[in-house]
Amino acid sequence: MPTRDEIAQQALALPLDDRAFLADILEQSLREDENSLEELTATWTAEIDRRLEAHRQDSSRVTDGESALSEISQHLQADRSGKPA
Repeated sequence: MPTRDEIAQQALALPLDDRAFLADILEQSLREDENSLEELTATWTAEIDRRLEAHRQDSSRVTDGESALSEISQHLQADRSGKPA
C-alpha cells in the first residue's frame, strides 16, 4: 500500500482536471466526517444529559470505577465457580 506522501506525489503529478476532481472528492469526504462528528457529539451530549437527569432524580445507582470493576470481578469468579455472588 502506498504511503500518503507517495499518494500526494502521484496526485500532484496529475493533470489539473484530475487534481480538481480529487480535491472535490476529498472536500466532500471532509464535510461528511465533520457532519458525522457533529452528529456524534449531539448524540453523546443528549446521553450525558439523560444520565445526569437520572442521577438527579435518584433513579440510577452511581458506583465509582474501582468498585464497579471489583463487583464485576466477583460476579465473574462466582459464575466460573458455579456459586452465587
